[in-house]
Amino acid sequence: MAAKADLLDYELAIQKYEPVIGLEVHVELATDTKMFSPAPNIASGKYDGAEPNTLVSPVCLGLPGTLPVVNEQAVRYSIQLGLALGCEIAEVSGFARKNYFYPDNPKNYQISQYDDPIAFNGEVEVELEDGTIFKVPIERAHMEEDAGKLTHVGGSTGRIQGAEYSLVDYNRAGVPLVEIVTRPIFGGEEKTPELAAAYVSTIRDIVRSIGVSQARMERGNLRCDANVSLRPRGTEALGTRTETKNVNSFRSIERAVRYEIQRQAAILEKGEQVIQETRHWHEDTGRTSAGRPKSDADDYRYFPEPDLMPLEPSRELVEELRAALPEAPAAMRRRLKGEWGMGDQEFQDIVNAGLLGLVNQTVELGASPAGAKKWWMGELSRIANERQTDPSELATPAQVAEIEALISEGVVNDKLARQVLEGVLAGEGTPREVVDSRGLAVVSDDGALIAAIDDALAKQPDVLAKIKDGKVQAAGAVIGMVMKAMHGKADAARVRELILERANEA
Repeated sequence: MAAKADLLDYELAIQKYEPVIGLEVHVELATDTKMFSPAPNIASGKYDGAEPNTLVSPVCLGLPGTLPVVNEQAVRYSIQLGLALGCEIAEVSGFARKNYFYPDNPKNYQISQYDDPIAFNGEVEVELEDGTIFKVPIERAHMEEDAGKLTHVGGSTGRIQGAEYSLVDYNRAGVPLVEIVTRPIFGGEEKTPELAAAYVSTIRDIVRSIGVSQARMERGNLRCDANVSLRPRGTEALGTRTETKNVNSFRSIERAVRYEIQRQAAILEKGEQVIQETRHWHEDTGRTSAGRPKSDADDYRYFPEPDLMPLEPSRELVEELRAALPEAPAAMRRRLKGEWGMGDQEFQDIVNAGLLGLVNQTVELGASPAGAKKWWMGELSRIANERQTDPSELATPAQVAEIEALISEGVVNDKLARQVLEGVLAGEGTPREVVDSRGLAVVSDDGALIAAIDDALAKQPDVLAKIKDGKVQAAGAVIGMVMKAMHGKADAARVRELILERANEA
């Protein structure tokens, strides 16, 4: 592993070398069953917490005599994703066997696509935080099946190095995947790491918008392999690339690309050669380490899959799926930002948090943009961080919109609304049911409020005189006493009105 002394200063590295990246994003499709097997698909989100090796069938275990059958829904999802990436859809595409030997690959080959991908020649518009727009060229988006999952036991890092043994779980083996491969991306310059992370974020937005994947990076539904190479300024030939495998967060993608630029620049400065290899990203140290020499296509001995016929989607199907595509995420962001009247940074905060979809759904259900943002970016994000989960796992847009409606109707105030949310998260029912069961409705009955105001004024008899002298802010002390006496359930606005009325009568 490279020491810090083996890194060239980032600004100096960019001055001397042009970074070129290529990104491979693997998207697990949320179909009910696997790509070529009738076994349940763990990536569908319906089988969270399943015991290892329970979501399997003879097909995805690679048992002798089994034959693959193509998942029709996976093909439809793949075409939808290709169209959303601006790709052409092949009139004929086929599957191939990619041969490699590893414990989590039970057949010792992977069914993938090689010469004939389902989608090719696309382009994705990527916007950076400062508003800079990049158009990232897509070479191909092809279908394949995922491998299983290895758990390395006995080491200190959870990696194979230093482990005493490994356990294999085939629940993920055979899960439908689309691998999206870019062409070399030029022009990122010093923003190349940011561009890499923004591109993967854009892909996540796209797959979520069309509903083909849960795209949960922490669960491996969406993973990125980042290829990085450098070439000296003024030269045309591409440098030797490295491929950092399975980076699973936007922050890590940005850090890994930056690290590789600095590491490779330091190697080139010494007059040495960069080794073409896969590398592993270490979140704890912020570094990459060598994996295995990077294979080229010939090393996998691709040949046509003999057990599957070519795919020939009809033009009618392709056009049907094209017509059903939702608004592109980039266009939607520009529209929503204008409709909501938010500033650049305020809106970007929502995007960066990955909460734009939830906020938008909440607004569509009647909440104000500011109110929806407040709940998802505030209380729900805070609780999600504490529970180490995603805000979407806690509440639905409908529940948040109903809480906002209760506030707008004056049924509860902001403080009481937090207790309503607490009850909803505890499974006590809908927001309105929680208000009723917990007795959280704001007290707006004048009789009860006047009684509480009289008690407060008896303790601060000079308040009314101060108000009459123009010191209206003096009412705040009485309002606070009333709110405390009524356990936060008083209608503060009505309390203020009644106090001012009392002062005018005095």
